[in-house]
Amino acid sequence: MFQHQTTIAKIIRVAGVGLHSGVPVQVVIRPAPANTGIVFVRTDLPKATMIEAKVDQVVCTALATTLGVDGVTLGTVEHVLSAIYALGVSNLFIDVNGPEVPVLDGSADRWVNAIVDAGLVYQREATRHLVIKKEIEVRDGDKVAKLMPRGNREPGLHVRCSIYFEHPLIESQAQTLHITPEIFAREVAAARTFGFKKDVDALRKAGLGLGGSLDNAVVLDGFCVLNDEGLRYADEFVRHKLLDAVGDLALVGMPIDGCLVVHKAGHALHTALGKQLLSDPDAFEIVEQASDCVPLRTTWNPLVTLPVGLEESPEAA
Repeated sequence: MFQHQTTIAKIIRVAGVGLHSGVPVQVVIRPAPANTGIVFVRTDLPKATMIEAKVDQVVCTALATTLGVDGVTLGTVEHVLSAIYALGVSNLFIDVNGPEVPVLDGSADRWVNAIVDAGLVYQREATRHLVIKKEIEVRDGDKVAKLMPRGNREPGLHVRCSIYFEHPLIESQAQTLHITPEIFAREVAAARTFGFKKDVDALRKAGLGLGGSLDNAVVLDGFCVLNDEGLRYADEFVRHKLLDAVGDLALVGMPIDGCLVVHKAGHALHTALGKQLLSDPDAFEIVEQASDCVPLRTTWNPLVTLPVGLEESPEAA
């Protein structure tokens, strides 16, 4: 867990189509000052509108997480947020010239690669971590999402995700991971969103999934995967659900030190858990972690530990 806040070292540019809108979209991710947080900017409107990546800005959770403010919305934010959270990026402006963040290949892999290529820089201000102090839980029938203290586990966010779908290639799957930059990049980032061929027509009649294809989603018929490349992980389905959970929980607004358990949950339950957490001051403690030295303004790869000695005193520039 990083002691100091971070941002990217250079601008990132990404283009693609919205999974549900089918609209071509361009994204420009810019460095931001300390204490900015993650802020989306709808740049296609007559007046650019800023939408903070905060759980109280969630306006819809049907098949994706949509944020909104004053009637302006931005959909499918969860994949890019999962990459940002896992790589430990604190402050960004994310300019989007359309109604939805592009789906790219349906995973967080390209977002991870773009951030790694840009590199990170440390900022002087300390990182604020949210430490889970007691168990909280939200349920919807047999769907569950809960947060618990991490106990004697390593610092950071630990996620246990389990799913069940009545399909021979899925059925019951479970995965437990400690979310670090390296583990997320290797074990989670490439897991793609998925859907069923039988649902495609109904989705499109409802105005959803208009940008979906075999290039940006795993599609299953009754018995097999229709994508020529097959699966990227044997349990790609649960790994993608874990990816979604991390992205949705990122809307809490700071790194979490605790254990997240989700069973058959989705965007609605993930974001409800985030709201429940922040509404209960007894459930968490906010801790600032800062060293006596301020890191040099050195660009570094978030997948590689910053070499020892790249620090300077607080009096330095």
